[in-house]
This record gives sequence, C-alpha cells and structure tokens, in this order.
Amino acid sequence: MENPFKKAVKDEDKTKEIEEGVKSQMDSEDENITDESVEIQEEDASEKSQDNQTEDFNGEKDPLQEKYETLNNQYIRLAADFDNFRKRTEQEREALLKYGAETTLKKMLEVLDNFERGMKAIESVDDCEKVKECYNLAYKNFTDVLAKAGLETIKAEGEAFDPNFHEAVMQTPTSEHSENTIIAELQKGYKLGDKVLRPALVNVAVES
Repeated sequence: MENPFKKAVKDEDKTKEIEEGVKSQMDSEDENITDESVEIQEEDASEKSQDNQTEDFNGEKDPLQEKYETLNNQYIRLAADFDNFRKRTEQEREALLKYGAETTLKKMLEVLDNFERGMKAIESVDDCEKVKECYNLAYKNFTDVLAKAGLETIKAEGEAFDPNFHEAVMQTPTSEHSENTIIAELQKGYKLGDKVLRPALVNVAVES
C-alpha cells in the first residue's frame, strides 16, 4: 500500500508545477500586453507629433506661396510704372507735335515784322535800289532765322552727284565736266541735321 505521506508530497509538488506554469504563462501574457501598450503609446505619440507638425505647417505661410506673392506684387508695380511711363511719353509726344514749331514760329515773327516795315518803307519810294536793299535785308533776316533753327542748304553745283541728296532732272552730255558732276542747280535742296527735307534738283554731266 502506497504511503499517504509520499502521495501528499507528490500531489503538492504537482500542484506547485501547475501553479508555476500558470504564473509563467500569465507573466508572458502580461509582457505581451505591456509591449502592445508601449507600441500603442508610441503610435499615439507619432500621430500626435505628425498632427503638431501639420498644425505648425498650416500655421506658417508656405515659402513658395510667399515668394509667389512677392513676385506678383513686384510685377503689378512694374506694370503700373510702365503704364504711367507710356501715358507720360504719349502726352509729351502729342505736346511736341502740337507745340514743337513754337520756338521757330516765334523767331519767324521777327522776319514778318521786317517784311511789314519794308512794305511801308517802299510805299513812297521810286528808287529801285532802295527796294532791293529792303528786300535783301528781309531775305537775310529770314535765312538767318532758318539757319538758327537747324536748316541747312544742300551743296549741289560742282559736287559729285549723290542720290541721297540730289535728284537728277536733266543730263547733259559734255566733255568740260567729269561724268556725274552736277553742272547746274535747278532748285535748292535743304536738310535738317541728317534728314533731307527736300533734295536738290540738278543737271548732271554725262559722257558725250
């Protein structure tokens, strides 16, 4: 017959083994629960960090948007400045076309005055020389005013023919002058600076 004491000891040892196994399993489950809790906390912290970053990003102005607004404002100001410049230039051009001859006309008034004085002076004069003198004075005064305004006479007679300044209306065969030499000026030509106002009408020598 089995000793009851030994049996009780065996049963007690078996009970301890079962308790230790259960405790070990519970500890393992607690560790898993703890790990899962840590992971969840880490995920929550990561999400909160991302939310904070999103809030910070939304709270601050986008650098590209800020640069775009700066460039757009500069473009608007530049367009406004250019439009003002265009309007001012157009007004100045219109004023120049309208009043550009003002200075010249003021100088021409002096010539007009001299013509009027000359006309009065020769009303009772029978001497042709006196009339010529008055005419020459008025003519000189007139040409002086035009010269001061920039008018220049184009040289013609004796010069080589230049189609930029001369217009040949006649050609004369001759051996007395070199070919293409202007032998006579039929009408004076004038220029203002480098701009030809009217070419000189000339007679050009050609080979006989």
